[in-house]
Amino acid sequence: MRDIYQVIDTIRMSEKATLLQEGNNQYTFKVDRRANKIEIKHAVQTLFGVKVVSVNTCNYDGKAKRRRRADAGRTARWKKAIVRLKDGDSLDLV
Repeated sequence: MRDIYQVIDTIRMSEKATLLQEGNNQYTFKVDRRANKIEIKHAVQTLFGVKVVSVNTCNYDGKAKRRRRADAGRTARWKKAIVRLKDGDSLDLV
């Protein structure tokens, strides 16, 4: 098992993440690309002291970027996890 502080990178705050949070009690995290669903579930339960019902993950490729030059680069690849909490549980993010 990976260290829980290496599994979760940041919490994602966007319009879609806010709608999921308000409507479905789901929270969105940016996580380590090598982390699996079991490690993500364990890390969220340990760090925040809540009960996790399910974990969904999405892998994102880096986007091609050009900065006024002929050679193109890429942004970093990353992984997103959408975590559903038990009814009644919530995270205080502010």
